[in-house]
Amino acid sequence: MIEEAFYHTPFEIACHFSQTTNFFLPQGPNCFRMRARKSPFASPTLLTSIMPTSSPAIIDTHQHLWDLAKLELPWLNGAGPPLAGKHWTEEYAKATEGLNIEASMYMEVDAAADQKQREADTILGLITSGKTTTRYAILSADPGKNGFRKFVDQFRENDAVKGFRQVLHGGSTPAGYCLQPKFIENCRYLGSLGKTFDLCIRPKELKDAARLAEACPQTRFVLDHCGNADPKAFFPSNDSRRGTPDHDADQWRQDMATLAEQENLFCKISGIVARVPDQWNPDDLRPIVQHCAEAFGESRIVFGSDWPVCKMGASLQDWVAALTQIITPWSADHQSRLWRENALAVYHI
Repeated sequence: MIEEAFYHTPFEIACHFSQTTNFFLPQGPNCFRMRARKSPFASPTLLTSIMPTSSPAIIDTHQHLWDLAKLELPWLNGAGPPLAGKHWTEEYAKATEGLNIEASMYMEVDAAADQKQREADTILGLITSGKTTTRYAILSADPGKNGFRKFVDQFRENDAVKGFRQVLHGGSTPAGYCLQPKFIENCRYLGSLGKTFDLCIRPKELKDAARLAEACPQTRFVLDHCGNADPKAFFPSNDSRRGTPDHDADQWRQDMATLAEQENLFCKISGIVARVPDQWNPDDLRPIVQHCAEAFGESRIVFGSDWPVCKMGASLQDWVAALTQIITPWSADHQSRLWRENALAVYHI
């Protein structure tokens, strides 16, 4: 089994990269097997000391849901634990027990191209039922493709659909893809509808995201996963866990600062825990969270669980506990903005 599976986004989690798709695809039966992890909060006493007596109200802006028996996700063909099978609302409810999840926002899961409509219909049916915390959705749509506006227009009056996403990191997606004229024009169109666009892009192409946001000043963009920062890039050079980071830490800091200059661009604190090495602790994530907060300010950061992909590194509970420890020095208002208030503003909830 490969010890470390590098990926840039929720889906780049397998062992070998395929140039024919947008995702890392599994090679062999053990490729998606979850590495044995020890929670940094294995001691109940430690976890209790970190988590507040009552959980803060949380809006989870990055909830993945899938049932592989009902929806085809080509990037998960042959997958094993922790991502194979069913990860639906019942499993999410169990994963969030004890947390005050006020609402969750479904994030598209890159279903097979001929199942995008089924994905949308299924999730909107779930939202309409009102039986779960899932209240809103970011659906899959590629602004660089013909038919984008026709697909989007069916949701223009649906307030549950807050925006759209197309991952931009795969081997079949060239650098600069988001800067082609059609892509830019369609992102501007989203702005005219009051819809957002979530950006999931390679860390070495963050400047492309900044240029896109600058070209579409009336559209709100949300940068997923702290710009796909690799925690290992911030480890000391003598840390045996460091390995070969996916990017340079200083370049990431500079690029994130450049992104933050675009006032219509927001940063989602998510995804990074899925990339932690063995024997991790909250301090491993602190440099990333702190820089995002400093660059984007109190009003332009939002929380996302990235469940169930977060389980590649930690449980959802441990991710929340780690983030809680990291932001303990922040004011109560600043913390509330991250967990809840900013999501209301960014996604017009």
